[in-house]
Amino acid sequence: MARCIEGTMKMTWRTRICYGVGHVLNDLCASMWFTYLLLYLHKVAQFSNVASGTLLLIGQVADALSTPFVGVESDKTGDCRYGRRKVWHLVGVVCVASSFPFIFNLCIGCENASTWALFVYYVPFIVIFQFGWASTQISHLSLIPELTDCENEKVTLNAIRYAATVSSNIFVFLVTWVLISTEGKGSDKLSPSDSTAFMYVVFIVVGTGLLFMLVFHIGLKEPPRSCTYIFANEKSKRSAGNWMHWFKEIQFYQVAALYMCTRLIVNITQVYIPMYALETLLLSKDTIAKIPLVIYVSGFLSTFLSKPLNKCYGRKGTFFLGILMIGGVSAWMYYINEKDYTSAYGASALLGVGGSTLLVTALTMLADLIGENVETGAFVYGAMSFTDKLSNGVTIQLIQIFHPCNKLGETCCAGCEIYYKEVMVFVTGGATIISLLVLISMLKTKIGDFEESGEIEANVQDKLLGQNASVSTSMSRSVGSPPNQPCLMYEPSTPPRYGSLQGSPHDVPCSIQEDFASSQERARRNCER
Repeated sequence: MARCIEGTMKMTWRTRICYGVGHVLNDLCASMWFTYLLLYLHKVAQFSNVASGTLLLIGQVADALSTPFVGVESDKTGDCRYGRRKVWHLVGVVCVASSFPFIFNLCIGCENASTWALFVYYVPFIVIFQFGWASTQISHLSLIPELTDCENEKVTLNAIRYAATVSSNIFVFLVTWVLISTEGKGSDKLSPSDSTAFMYVVFIVVGTGLLFMLVFHIGLKEPPRSCTYIFANEKSKRSAGNWMHWFKEIQFYQVAALYMCTRLIVNITQVYIPMYALETLLLSKDTIAKIPLVIYVSGFLSTFLSKPLNKCYGRKGTFFLGILMIGGVSAWMYYINEKDYTSAYGASALLGVGGSTLLVTALTMLADLIGENVETGAFVYGAMSFTDKLSNGVTIQLIQIFHPCNKLGETCCAGCEIYYKEVMVFVTGGATIISLLVLISMLKTKIGDFEESGEIEANVQDKLLGQNASVSTSMSRSVGSPPNQPCLMYEPSTPPRYGSLQGSPHDVPCSIQEDFASSQERARRNCER
């Protein structure tokens, strides 16, 4: 309880808000990436189903490989006045802002280029964007356990962060709705003539995201690094170099499975809900903005219930409620008829509430898993994101490969209607069942409770407290004593005058430079000061 009170006292609303908007650029770009990339590549850039899926897979693989790399390197980054997490966050912002606009713009002067040439043109921008996205995401998530150790504050930070995510998605869908209606040309179907609308959307998205990045970097001060990592033993997950010890914990795999399934549910529905609306339900093209808008508005409103639900039912109970909602809406979507706008919007609202509940709870479980082991926190988030990105990329590519229209050489045919319905129902439902089975396996598990807690060893505590007579934190040996003899504690017989040394030459403490020769000792001095 004392720890919770202490964390709450230090956490101001300025810190909460500035942290919450620190992922907005990523959220805005991810909204376009998952909701409109396949649609844009299909309908506007005129790529085939397989080529479109391959480009998305390349991005997901690049992101998956980047996340553990960024996690390990972020944990290993030394003390930095600006903040070791914020440095990696800034690197990600630069990469995202400089590459993402090219993905949603047609290649200038490439009207007569071959499909393969256009494919190669998009690949480097996608890879740079995904590396930057991973760098920003991992560094931002890793700040949660460093900002607070209070469980309620962690829920609050995740709720604010997800509220910012939802607001970002709502903004993207509103802008897309307006520009598709005003700048979009031609019929109710998307075509290459709508490229201008997407160009304006991507520039507005990146510009808005950069404004919020300024708020994050100016308004949030990263807490100083804890001293305890210096004294962590070789078996402790507190040491940044001991990230491999996480692989020995069964909770690590259980939480990873829950997070992966949650991301599959949220991202697969986000990718294919526009296809489902256009090809299965035969709705107008402005619904590619309206239906996702309904999903994220309902998700945004449900974030206000995250904290009371977690207090009342706990992490696992709240996650189970989200599973029930997603399972129910998956079954409902199989029976929605063509042109049934009311049912489509109703199912979308429940999809938003269920997805929001699952995602906020899963992120909070991740923070609980890390607990006080913040030195390897970025690696944990990176590993979880690796499973998330890779599973999403492979799943989407498989869906694109088995598309029934590939055999006809078309991007869409009569088989699209039932195919996208089956994707929305069975892929989402399958991920829901897997997450339920994993949750059942965790019923008796307290997340973050390990046999080895990574506490500081007793002899190291004695060193810190000065309770070990054989160890001196201020000298290594007395002047005039043989070098191999043990160090003697310096206790002057008379009160010292500050700025001068008292006593005989044999009482003078030995060189401080010798005492703190190693880098760890210097780090401890800085921390103790």
